[in-house]
Amino acid sequence: MIALSVFGANVAFVHTDSFDKDQPGSVPPGWECGTTGKGNPRWAVEADRSAPSAPHVLRQSGFGTFPWCVKTNTSIADGFVEVKFKSEKGREDQAGGVVWRWKDGDNYYVARANALEDNVSLYYTAAGRRNTIKYVDAPVPPNVWHGLRVKFSGSRIKVLLDGKLYMEEENSRISGGGVVGVWTKADSVTAFDDFSYGSVSK
Repeated sequence: MIALSVFGANVAFVHTDSFDKDQPGSVPPGWECGTTGKGNPRWAVEADRSAPSAPHVLRQSGFGTFPWCVKTNTSIADGFVEVKFKSEKGREDQAGGVVWRWKDGDNYYVARANALEDNVSLYYTAAGRRNTIKYVDAPVPPNVWHGLRVKFSGSRIKVLLDGKLYMEEENSRISGGGVVGVWTKADSVTAFDDFSYGSVSK
């Protein structure tokens, strides 16, 4: 899926990371991984023949309050971020999400889908605290690949799962340019593939 516009503005560029040329067992070059809160997340490129663009995925298999992994050389104020994800297991949680306008590990927006709860949710994280903007019920079967996309411009945010629009909200808590990336929660073991992002032209 390629976004041609965001809220009527043309997208200046689209970039996709498939992780297929990255070394298995390590974090992809140009990415930084960690967690908001405590824990010991484990992010690594791994082989997965089920991947939408095989043979590799980026997988989180450790534990943390809110593990994240971000593309450090990005700075997008208005644009989109999208990923394909598969929630594989987790007793406490089975989440897959994307982050944008990420300033640091304690300040960013996040949208996520949850296979244990069958919902999609939107948050902003400020000073390390996650704040709920909205929850919406949505089917998120585990061990199935899904597509999660967020479009953002100014205070406007749209969240789509598998091509269906679930949220269109206004929120101005975090503004300006920031990094984009992926996100999980707690003991979620989640695979990510075909991470895409773009910025609108000015």
